[in-house]
Amino acid sequence: MVRQQKERELSNKIDLELFSKYSKPGPRYTSYPTALEFNEDFKYSDYIDFLEQGREKLSIYVHLPFCRSACYFCGCNVVFTSKEGKLSRYVEYLKKEIDILSEHIDKNREITQFHFGGGTPTYYKAHELDEIISYIKEKLGDFSEDAEVSVEIDPRFFNEEQMQVFKKHGFNRISFGVQDFDAKVQEEIHRVQPYNITKDAVDLARKYGINSINTDLIYGLPYQSLESFKKTLEQIVTLNPDRLAVFNYAHVPWLKKTMRKFDETTLPSPAEKLKIFQYTIDFLTSHGYEMIGMDHFAKPEDELFNAIKKGELHRNFQGYTTKGGSNLIGIGLTSIGEGKLYYAQNTKDMRVYEEAIDSGKLPFERGVVLSDDDYIRKSVIMELMANFSIDIKRVESEHNIDFFDYFSDGVEELQSFIDEGLVTLDKEHLRVSQTGTLLIRNIAMPFDAYMKKYFGSKKSFSKTV
Repeated sequence: MVRQQKERELSNKIDLELFSKYSKPGPRYTSYPTALEFNEDFKYSDYIDFLEQGREKLSIYVHLPFCRSACYFCGCNVVFTSKEGKLSRYVEYLKKEIDILSEHIDKNREITQFHFGGGTPTYYKAHELDEIISYIKEKLGDFSEDAEVSVEIDPRFFNEEQMQVFKKHGFNRISFGVQDFDAKVQEEIHRVQPYNITKDAVDLARKYGINSINTDLIYGLPYQSLESFKKTLEQIVTLNPDRLAVFNYAHVPWLKKTMRKFDETTLPSPAEKLKIFQYTIDFLTSHGYEMIGMDHFAKPEDELFNAIKKGELHRNFQGYTTKGGSNLIGIGLTSIGEGKLYYAQNTKDMRVYEEAIDSGKLPFERGVVLSDDDYIRKSVIMELMANFSIDIKRVESEHNIDFFDYFSDGVEELQSFIDEGLVTLDKEHLRVSQTGTLLIRNIAMPFDAYMKKYFGSKKSFSKTV
């Protein structure tokens, strides 16, 4: 109770006008360098060499891109269709891609993480999901006993047969997309999903023993207000999720045409968004959750909570995870893989995807090989994004640098945050305050060597606030 009271006192001191001035385009740092730095200088042969030389444990992501219709807020790479033939055709090409991949990967490597993303993974029938998972296990190896095996689910497309498949294959974490329970907001974002549909989906997962359930919410959507979002939070906690992700809506209409359908005057202001997120922190903290990373909350018994207490939380394209140090392999259209020294992305074009696989090649399109500087900056930015702190002495020891010399420009840029009490800095640690976590993307940006070339650009990243 004492800690909760202190956190509420801290958040109540937030100067909304001050924070609003920090609202500017900036990366979410699911990678460093960011995807904007991916290029075609990273050749297919280089990617194959990385795969064949890899000995780390494996994390596998499978992208199932199909949706029946558009959710206008969505920034994912999706394909809209009502034709079942397209879905089954894609499964056959996934299997061919897995065949090719199996020729370049040591199948003795342990699979510690597996994730279905989309699109709408449960747009697929149960037997098709079973077919994909079984084929991966056959060709690439089985999951480890402590593997994190997860799936993103739209509650509107979820049934018991699918859940039985997930149970069969050891799935232990499910994430349900909710976004907002307000009827007006749902109608505007083209995703009508009443509370009872979500509750039925959560109840089904609990019935089959899933004890790590996440729900996704988004703040900053059209017609949202602090008062309307309060009601959504009150409803979401009745579902008793183990984790919640509360994302800041990324409005990028220059990239996603569906977002152009929104009347931008209906989007909440930066100040209103900060009020919403400030209230969200207070509300969830008072209901037994702790803030993990920049947009996640977890119960104290959750492994994410334990990881951040030990300073072992990691961040990648799948969000926050306890499975650090794994080689992420992306399978399917537009998937992104991550190794220690590279990022690799598959093509976004279905025709090109199929042509590559038909020619016996992986559908790799572009990526980036990390320089020594990239590698150092990545370690610092990811530690900051995951744990809201940097162990300066450890960074210096691991990379053989003088932190304050190497990041002299970045430390100078941080001064305004230090002056505002959002960051503390001494010879051994950089720490972000409770209120500073609301601006963690801004605080990470001084360590980003690429940001200078995007200065003044309004169409590179979503706004940080």
